[in-house]
Amino acid sequence: MCAIIYFVLGLVIGIIVAVAASFISFKKGIDYRKRVAEAEIGSAEQEAKRIINDAQKVAENKKREALLEAKEEIHRSRVELDREIKERRNEIQRSERRLLQKEESLEKKIESLEQKEEMLSKWEKEIHLMQEQTAEIQRKQVEELERISGLTTEEAKEYLLRNIENEVKHEAAALIKELEAKTREEADRKAREIISLAIQKCAADHVSEATVSVVPLPNDEMKGRIIGREGRNIRTLETLTGIDLIIDDTPEAVILSGFDPIRREVARITLEKLILDGRIHPARIEEMVEKAKKEVETIIRQEGDRAAFETGVHNLHPELIRLLGKLKFRTSYGQNVLNHSIEVAFLAGVMAAELGVDVNLAKRAGLLHDIGKAVDHEVEGSHVTIGAELAKKYREGSEVVNAILAHHGDVEAQSIIAVLVQAADTISAARPGARRETLESYIKRLEKLEEIANSFAGVEKSFAIQAGREIRIMVKPEDVSDDDIVLKAREIVKKIESELEYPGQIKVTVLRETRAVEYAK
Repeated sequence: MCAIIYFVLGLVIGIIVAVAASFISFKKGIDYRKRVAEAEIGSAEQEAKRIINDAQKVAENKKREALLEAKEEIHRSRVELDREIKERRNEIQRSERRLLQKEESLEKKIESLEQKEEMLSKWEKEIHLMQEQTAEIQRKQVEELERISGLTTEEAKEYLLRNIENEVKHEAAALIKELEAKTREEADRKAREIISLAIQKCAADHVSEATVSVVPLPNDEMKGRIIGREGRNIRTLETLTGIDLIIDDTPEAVILSGFDPIRREVARITLEKLILDGRIHPARIEEMVEKAKKEVETIIRQEGDRAAFETGVHNLHPELIRLLGKLKFRTSYGQNVLNHSIEVAFLAGVMAAELGVDVNLAKRAGLLHDIGKAVDHEVEGSHVTIGAELAKKYREGSEVVNAILAHHGDVEAQSIIAVLVQAADTISAARPGARRETLESYIKRLEKLEEIANSFAGVEKSFAIQAGREIRIMVKPEDVSDDDIVLKAREIVKKIESELEYPGQIKVTVLRETRAVEYAK
């Protein structure tokens, strides 16, 4: 127990001694650091004083340098100002010298002008005197000329004016004739260029159609079914369509014959539908014919819309569009009339653009020029007259109506549009490949037409014109009277209708001319 107490006491005394030693050591460290800090403060104060002294010296140096630079700048500015003042003074002196020179030059010019004015005044007096002398001499010469010629001045003037007028008229006539020849030559050249350009720009297709259609059959047994028991099926089909069915030895084919292309198309579609369906009897035939008619009517509408769209002709009456579509099934010498009308519209439009006239109106007239052919089998009259009536009925303009009437030369063209349509129609019909009629058959038809006319008594000459659409006949006035020419025209028309095959109509014009000829001896 005592040992423990002694141990604890020893431990406490050791701790106290250690704490005391540590305190003494800490105090000594504090005193040391204080002395070090005081020494550093004194050194810093000395350094600060040194820096301040150095800064004052630098500031004094900078101040002196700034004063020197300012003095130098003031000196330079003063030198520059003196130089500028000197230059301006020199420039002013030069300007004064130039002004003095100009004043001297002006004074010299004024003196020269005064001298010239004096001279002109002197010359004016001399000229006035010479004019008076000339007038006196001229008056005396006129009096002498009047005495020699026996004419007064007015009479001489009239005589000279008459001579000059005759000469001018002659020269004007010659000049007009020369200009007309040049203008005609230039017009022909320009027309050929425009027509050739129009032909090059237009390349429409033409489908050749015939008066028969061939319907292929799957086998020859189908012919018997088409004929039917005792021919009832074929009779029903022919009655409903108005087309003749030719069933001959041609293998696996039936021929449809008829001059109306729309009816022929209805019959073809009906027969093809019946063959596909397989049920062929009168009731089914009647049903198929009605469907075929509706289908053909739809095709007609579509073709009319297509033609109007391709040519860019808008706002057409729906009935005119339908009639255009019917031209799809109409041909003239193998040339499809709808394609021909589209081509005429394009050609007329191109030529109108070259001439600077209304392109849309030219296309419209070209597209509708043969519209009468859509119904010329149903209405009495020529397709020209029928087309004009249709155009009037559906409110087309007067220029379009005139173009339709004039495109074969039946009436006079009243506008450039009508002339262009006439030219475009001729180009489209006459170009190679447009129609199946060969040049040889075309010439033979014209020769036959003139031969028929020349075969009548009293006919002197005949001329087939307008591509065979008109013939003009000159009769002998001593053999044929004015009353006879009417009968003669009718006789010629009857013979042409009976002996000649031709498209459309032919105009027969009989002319009788009476002349009285006498000779002065």
